[in-house]
Amino acid sequence: MAATRSANAVWNGNLTEGSGTTSLASSGLGTFEVTWKARTEAANGKTSPEELIAAAHSACFSMAFSNELAKAGHTPEEVRTKADVTFVPGTGITGSHLTVTARIPGISEEEFQKIAGEAKVGCPVSGALASIDITLEATLES
Repeated sequence: MAATRSANAVWNGNLTEGSGTTSLASSGLGTFEVTWKARTEAANGKTSPEELIAAAHSACFSMAFSNELAKAGHTPEEVRTKADVTFVPGTGITGSHLTVTARIPGISEEEFQKIAGEAKVGCPVSGALASIDITLEATLES
């Protein structure tokens, strides 16, 4: 069954001096301020499209990884994923670096790395970001 989720944005002013908001419409969880400076300098309490993409990518990867682990007969105690999405003004979004640390009883390092790589490719957000470089650093905790 297909699912559609929505977000809304309102922008006022020009690109570099203007500002706006983005709202999570489907969940109603919040409205967040966005600015050009939050994209290219310090965030200062505001967000950017890249930060929102990073949130989506880290959550999607964690879910895809947990699913691939379950298919292989493993249940993770914890999966922590960070996504660093890089934006270059004038070029665009150039990459997403996933850093995952997980505690998974009974898995070998080799199987852990293999499944992490499969999850990176199989994550739907990774698919949506296929035009950029996606890298993965995976650490298995004991």
